Amino acid sequence: MGTALAVIVIILVVVAIIALVAIGSYNGFVKARNLIQESWRQVDVELNRRYELVPNLVETVRAYAAHERNTLEDITRLRGQAQQLSQAEGTLPSQQRAQVEEALSGAVRNLMVSVEAYPDLKSNQNFLELQRQLAETEDRIAAGRRFYNANVRAYNTKVDSVPSNIIAGMFKFEKATYFEVNDPAVRQAPDVSFGEIAYRGDQQQGGAPQQGQLPQQPSGQPFPDPNQLPNPQAQQYQQPQPQQQFPPQQPPQQPPQQ
Repeated sequence: MGTALAVIVIILVVVAIIALVAIGSYNGFVKARNLIQESWRQVDVELNRRYELVPNLVETVRAYAAHERNTLEDITRLRGQAQQLSQAEGTLPSQQRAQVEEALSGAVRNLMVSVEAYPDLKSNQNFLELQRQLAETEDRIAAGRRFYNANVRAYNTKVDSVPSNIIAGMFKFEKATYFEVNDPAVRQAPDVSFGEIAYRGDQQQGGAPQQGQLPQQPSGQPFPDPNQLPNPQAQQYQQPQPQQQFPPQQPPQQPPQQ
């Protein structure tokens, strides 16, 4: 009788421990999931803030830089796609939205580099204020993304770990999606031609030479290779031409006296 009672007590203790572990693991999943949702809401606020700034930026740049029409159209199109995805999604982002948001960030960076060729635009107070607000918003988006991805990493680790994966399978806790881009083509930095930018910026300045351009070399004389060391022996030494010798002038002869 005493042995059976002891076995029952041990079984109850084991069951209680398992129940406590299961409850703790479940509560941990709920806490991690709520933390991910809260961190994503912070990122989403900054993304919507960027949606509000982009139209004003596009209109300001269009008034000064008509040559950037393609870049402005890309920014407008990507902003529309991002807004549609944000309204169609639930509480967490998708991989498609992450790619669109990263493409929008790249297009805005490309535009900021291109406006360097427009001094009038760079001195516009409205543009400077928009540029400052966009830079602050991008910094907050990057910080929020790092915080969100860190929470997702901790949550996904619990989903894959033992024995918490048992609780995750029982209560349908699925892995969360990182807010990042894995496509190398999307992560690639925007390609900007500084020669083309300089040309567009100085079109109205006539044929004046542009700052930062190399001087033209005379015809038939190629530019030297900047990576090649100088070779003094390859330079021909030109001896100075001897000066022409003139005979000394004779003093005039005096006529003989008679």
